[in-house]
Amino acid sequence: MRRIAAALLAIISASSPALGGAWTMTRGHWQSFSAATSSQASRSFASDGSASIPTKFSKTLLQNTFEYGPTSYLTLFATPAYVIANVETPTVPLTHVQNTSVEAGARVMLSAHRFGKLSIQGSYKTAGSFDLSVSAHHDSGRQIEVRLLYGTSFRFIGLDGFFDFQIAQRWISHPRPNETPVDITAGLWLTHNTMVMAQSFNVVSAGDALPPYGFYRTHKLEFSVVQRLSRHWSLQSGVFFSPAGQNALVERGVSVTLWTQT
Repeated sequence: MRRIAAALLAIISASSPALGGAWTMTRGHWQSFSAATSSQASRSFASDGSASIPTKFSKTLLQNTFEYGPTSYLTLFATPAYVIANVETPTVPLTHVQNTSVEAGARVMLSAHRFGKLSIQGSYKTAGSFDLSVSAHHDSGRQIEVRLLYGTSFRFIGLDGFFDFQIAQRWISHPRPNETPVDITAGLWLTHNTMVMAQSFNVVSAGDALPPYGFYRTHKLEFSVVQRLSRHWSLQSGVFFSPAGQNALVERGVSVTLWTQT
């Protein structure tokens, strides 16, 4: 039970996956995603995958991802984030988390042809103590991530759409385990100004954790609507939930993201 508790704490303040896809920015252009997410959970998945652990959990996450294209094949990005979270389980006393983190990196286009775009992305994240996405105990934490991204556009019943697949490897400072995320996104423009999106976010931890941390896996589904407000501004509103997991929260919540593009 102690390892289950540690695994739950390890993912409390994990940031939402980046909104940037396999595409790189046009040279000299930039975009930003300012996101606010609120989530809660009344149960957690046990080590056997059953949603059987009573839990009191709430989280508020504020993020701003900024991307800039110095060339058409290179995009630089940075994501500062601020999180407030509370969790309590039968084996975890009421724990309060409040901290900031910063992640920065670059995305490089490897291939661009009619079958889609292939990119590679690298980033470094640092956070103070109690940011439980990367740190442990009272120590600050660090994370290095390498991500492979593939994206393509398509037409469906006369409508424009896109598909994006990402797989990554995260090396996180001990005693936290390393992680392998897999993210899938599909979007379809219903009208010139309205797009619907479906996303699947998945994280599986490695077996290299040190006590008291252990194995966990998380799976989230998000459905959202993006409304184009003007030439440079769009608003994304979505809901998400966790259909499955192991040593993880049965999390559900809402998110609002303001897109700015030039």
